[in-house]
Amino acid sequence: MTEVTSDMQDGLQYLESADSVIRKSLIWIKQQCIGDKGVSNEKLDEHQMASFDLAWCAAESTAARFAAEYARKAAAATSGGVCLEERMARVFCAEALQNIHNRLRARPQSFGLSDADVADLASSTLSRFCQTQLDAGNLEALGREVIALNGVSGAYLLDEHAMMMQDTFRKLATNVVMPLAEEIHREDRIIPPEILDPLTEMGCFGLSIPERYGGLQSDDHEDNMGMIVVTEELSRGSLGAAGSLITRPEILSRALLKGGTEEQRQKWLPQVALGDPLCAIAVTEPDTGSDVAAMRLKASKCDGGWILDGVKTWCTMAGKAGLLLVLARSNPDRSLGHRGLSMFLVEKDSYEGHDFEYRQVQGGVLTGRAISTIGYRGMHSYEVFFDNVFVPDENLVGGPAGEGKGFYFTMAGFAGGRIQTAARAIGVMQAAFERAVSYSQERKAFGKPIGDFQLTLVKLARMATLLTVSRQFTYAVGSLMDQGLGQMEASMVKLFTCRTAEWLTREAMQIHGGMGYAEESPVSRYFLDARVLSIFEGAEETLALKVIARSLIDAV
Repeated sequence: MTEVTSDMQDGLQYLESADSVIRKSLIWIKQQCIGDKGVSNEKLDEHQMASFDLAWCAAESTAARFAAEYARKAAAATSGGVCLEERMARVFCAEALQNIHNRLRARPQSFGLSDADVADLASSTLSRFCQTQLDAGNLEALGREVIALNGVSGAYLLDEHAMMMQDTFRKLATNVVMPLAEEIHREDRIIPPEILDPLTEMGCFGLSIPERYGGLQSDDHEDNMGMIVVTEELSRGSLGAAGSLITRPEILSRALLKGGTEEQRQKWLPQVALGDPLCAIAVTEPDTGSDVAAMRLKASKCDGGWILDGVKTWCTMAGKAGLLLVLARSNPDRSLGHRGLSMFLVEKDSYEGHDFEYRQVQGGVLTGRAISTIGYRGMHSYEVFFDNVFVPDENLVGGPAGEGKGFYFTMAGFAGGRIQTAARAIGVMQAAFERAVSYSQERKAFGKPIGDFQLTLVKLARMATLLTVSRQFTYAVGSLMDQGLGQMEASMVKLFTCRTAEWLTREAMQIHGGMGYAEESPVSRYFLDARVLSIFEGAEETLALKVIARSLIDAV
C-alpha cells in the first residue's frame, strides 16, 4: 500500500494532538452541563460560543483526515514523486491546525483549557510544519500548477459507474443548463421545460428511489455517491435552475421509505420518479426556522381525514409542484414538542407563476406567494397559506401508526439533504473556480496577466485546495452513508463546504474586479447563490450547536 510522505504523516500526528485538546474541552463543557437527565440543553446554551467553535474545529480536523486519505489514494495512482493531491492536503492540514489553534488561543477559559493546553498546539515542530506549507513561495508554486491544469483541481478518484454519471450530467449542465442560467437568474424565471424534460427522461428524479418503485437506486443499497456526483454537476450549471431539482424528491422518497405505508410507496414513488408530479417540502414556518419542534401549522382530525390551517415558508418549488410533503402539529399539546407532529401528503394543481391559489372541492384554499430573493432563482421559494385544507386519511404518512412520528420521518428525509447540499456547494465552487482561472489568464494589468502575480496565484492555490478538500470530504462521507454510517459527518461536511463556497465565490468575484460585480458575469450569480447554502437544509448555527457539538459532547 502506498503511504503518504513523512510531511503528511507529521501533519496527521499534529492533528492527533489537536484532537486531544478538542476532546479535553468537550469533556469540560459536558461536566458543566450535566443535569438531572444528562446533558442539559439550557446549560449547554450557556456555552454556545465554545460549542460553535469546537464544532468547526472538529469539522476541519475531520476534513483534513479525509484529505490525507485522499492524498494516499492519489499517490497510489501516480508514478513517484509528491503528487498535487498531497501538496494540497498538506496545505489544508496546516490551515486547519492554524485555525484550530487560533480559535482555542483566543479564549482558552471559555473552553476550559489552560495556557499549557493551548501551548501544545503551538510547538516548534508544528509551527515549522505550518510555516513551510503556508509559505507564500509554496502556495505560489501550487498556484502555477493549478493554472496549468486549467480549472482541474486534483483527481476525482471515482469508480466507473460514478464517472459515467458525471460525464453524462456534465454534458447536460454545460450544453443545456448553462446557456439558460443567466436568463433564468436575471428575469427570475421558473425552470423551463428545456431543462426539466431531459432531466425527467434521464430518470433524475428517481435517483433516491429503489428500482422496485420505478427509480434508479438499487433495491439492495443506497447510492449517495451517484446522487452527489449528479448534484455537483447540475449545480455547476446552475444552483437555482438545476442543482436543487433532485433534493425535494429525495427528501420525500426517504421519508416515505422510512415511515410510509407500502400502499403510499406503491402509489407515490413511481410517480415522483417520473417527475409527475413534481414535489415540494413544507416544513419551515415563520419565526421557527430550524426549530422543527416549534411547528404550529395545525392538523385537526375530521371525518375521513384532517384539516390543515396555518403558514409555511421557504417552500421551494411549491407553485410548480403537484405534491407537498407537509409537517403539521396533529396533537395540540405543545408540551409533547416534536412528538406531536405528523406528516401529510397534500395534492394540488401545478402553477407557473410567482403566485398561486388552489381551491379544493371541499372548500379549503391553498395559496402561495413567491419570496423575492437575491439569488437561488429558478425554483422560487414560497410562503404557503393553508386555509381549511382537507387531507384524506390515506395521505397521513404511515397511516394511523404514523401519527405523532412526523419529526422522525422528517429527519430521515433530511439526512440526505445535508450531504446533497455539500454537493451543491461543490458544483457552485467548481463553476466559480473555472471562471477565475480562465479570467486570470485573460485579464492583463501592468503589462501581464493578473494570473502571473503572486497574490492571484496564492488565491488560486487556496481556492483549488479548499475545493478539492470539500469534494473529497463529501465523497468520503457519501461512501460512509452508503454503508449506513456517517450521519454526523454529513452535518460536518455541510457546515464546512457551504461556508467555504461563500469564500471561494467571493474570491472568484474579486479576481474579476469590476466585471465580477456586473450581472453579465456569471461569478456574480455564483456569489449570490452560494450565500444561501449556509442557511437552508439546516442553518450553520443549528448544525454546529444542536447537531455536531451536541453529538460530540454526548460521545465523550
